Amino acid sequence: MVNHLIFDSSIGAQKPNSLHNKDAKCPFCDREALTDLLDTDGPIIWLKNKYPTLEDTFQTVIIETDQCQSELSEYNKNHLYRVISFGLKHWKAMIESKKYKSVIFFKNHGPYSGGSLRHPHMQIVGLKNINYLDMVKKEQFIGMPIAKKNGVEFNISKFPRVGFFEFNVLMDNEKEVTTFADFIQIAAHYTLNHFYKSCNSYNLFFYELDEKIAVKIVPRFSTSPLFVGYSIPQVSNRIEHVVEKIKDIYF
Repeated sequence: MVNHLIFDSSIGAQKPNSLHNKDAKCPFCDREALTDLLDTDGPIIWLKNKYPTLEDTFQTVIIETDQCQSELSEYNKNHLYRVISFGLKHWKAMIESKKYKSVIFFKNHGPYSGGSLRHPHMQIVGLKNINYLDMVKKEQFIGMPIAKKNGVEFNISKFPRVGFFEFNVLMDNEKEVTTFADFIQIAAHYTLNHFYKSCNSYNLFFYELDEKIAVKIVPRFSTSPLFVGYSIPQVSNRIEHVVEKIKDIYF
């Protein structure tokens, strides 16, 4: 089973990095210079990745906004729904094209997220030789419930992929994308504002799970050595406390 991507280090060395170098020019702010556009919706732009570091893939980027210092947790509701709907539409279209073994859809935010640019963006990547679902287990989305509305479930994972806290949002019907987006935004806002004081990073990872669309919101810190060395995840004994705190703040 193929489960490794080849990273082109020569291309990687050329990538701008505004997360760790505040003097670096943000390429997403120079909108007139952007090339290889695939679709737009007002300030939202989908385009080919200028730095395709991964071999045997088709890498694309969604620039979420023209506000470089904004963030998904701060978007007004109309823009939030617009961004999430736009991303889901193009992710699904790439899946349905049948050109790829699988298609991944994710977002990096912050210095521990694995990203390089501060400007809010997401990525959709077609994988020619890898099915990401081979590395996904359904129990990783079973969690202690926070809220459920309109067929959309929001929980904290009892069996996280990495640990210690992972928020899951699962949607049965894509007509309920507004509730889906609301729960994603709550998880991102909680992570950056009410979690640990030092938490400034998270990832969003989207998944097709049978008839559901799921997303994991993962607060990011230095990765546990137990996971790095042995792929052993850990789960906190405080998830009940976090569930109650989120309910108190947002519901």
